[in-house]
Amino acid sequence: MTTQGPAGGNLSSMTNVWAKVTSSFLQGATAANRAAMTAMVPPTASANGTDAESVPAPIPSVEYSDLDWEFERTVDDRERISVGDTVTFSKTITDEDVRRFAEISGDTNRLHLDEGFAADTRFGERIVHGTLASGLISSALARLPGTTVYLSQDLEFRAPVGVGDRVAARVEVVEDLGNDQYRLETIVRDEDRETVVIDGEAVVLIDESPQD
Repeated sequence: MTTQGPAGGNLSSMTNVWAKVTSSFLQGATAANRAAMTAMVPPTASANGTDAESVPAPIPSVEYSDLDWEFERTVDDRERISVGDTVTFSKTITDEDVRRFAEISGDTNRLHLDEGFAADTRFGERIVHGTLASGLISSALARLPGTTVYLSQDLEFRAPVGVGDRVAARVEVVEDLGNDQYRLETIVRDEDRETVVIDGEAVVLIDESPQD
């Protein structure tokens, strides 16, 4: 994407906001793909200025989960992972998420940040970064039993995600490749718009967790 400079008061004020934002990420998670998901870790302060609540996760793949996050999985034992097993992870992608992702990634495309600019595009409104939306796939993978390591990911972006929409990523094991490697179907769905927004496949390695 081409980075464009500020234009008008809206973007100028956004720049001032970015300059004041400090990243305060939750620490201590042991998931192998956590580094790739840094932008998805919730801040300690919510968008309305109140302290965001965190609770211990029921599985060791992540240390904390935000109360807005939800996930389901069909298998709890790494040794029992088989074709057909699934994990679904969902969260609302907020304006704060989008602005923090822009700051961290450097992707300051005005389509994601400037209401006035985005209103004149084909979308008619600001949309979520595609990489931010697809990052929920990694969130789902982090909740597989064991320690999941990404080996490859193919993606097709089918539709945009609106800022403030609730989005769910679903991964399903479709092939056991041997040597603890699996091929998975990966789908991201915008639950508010009832639309599949991202479709693809991933190959992962699932190691035994050091704590096991």
